[in-house]
Amino acid sequence: MEMLKLIGMLIEYPDEALWQHQPEIVALTEQHYPALLPFVHAYLAARPLDQQADWCALFERGRATSLLLFEHVHAESRDRGQAMVDLLAQYEQAGLQLNCRELPDYLPLYLEYLSLRPAAEARQGLLDIAPILALLGGRLKERESPFHQLFDALLALAESPLSSDSVTQQTAAEPRDDTREALDAVWEEEQVKFIDDNACDNSARQQHQRRFRDDAAPQYLDLSAGGTR
Repeated sequence: MEMLKLIGMLIEYPDEALWQHQPEIVALTEQHYPALLPFVHAYLAARPLDQQADWCALFERGRATSLLLFEHVHAESRDRGQAMVDLLAQYEQAGLQLNCRELPDYLPLYLEYLSLRPAAEARQGLLDIAPILALLGGRLKERESPFHQLFDALLALAESPLSSDSVTQQTAAEPRDDTREALDAVWEEEQVKFIDDNACDNSARQQHQRRFRDDAAPQYLDLSAGGTR
């Protein structure tokens, strides 16, 4: 499914190479998912530097829109490490090699992996993370970001009944974690943990670790076993 790799590239930090291949990107979108053409045209009409700045503000401020899949399931729990190992093994079995800076649960990387699989398997892989995709899409839509269209496209390709609108009630009630006040609070918490982890209240730390763990439980994660199917 070539469209999965393209959507992953559009979700990824904007690479100036995308602007050098506009005809190919538009043609691929028109062939496989024409509903995304308005997004693609608007994306490529902006300057790379502007898109890069917007991307950083959107995906690197707070955890709510993190593109690390396990962030929304395991947070800081030990289960995350085992899930990473299991997913990495899947990549290696499929012949996908990661460099030392790539985390296995990074969504664009996962989409690249699925793009190499047979269509039915790729579709199932999307269904497995559909709750996370809907949650991310809903949060992006709540922030009036056009990027939510990419997540809805992934859900549509998966033939999932979920969409960014499925979680409207939840996302509307969530406090923003990308404000200056919220980011300062996280920084102060991490500073305390760095100075003396034992000084942190255990219940507060556990609550922090559970922050997103219950937001979505994708089927491909066996949380009781701490690994993937």
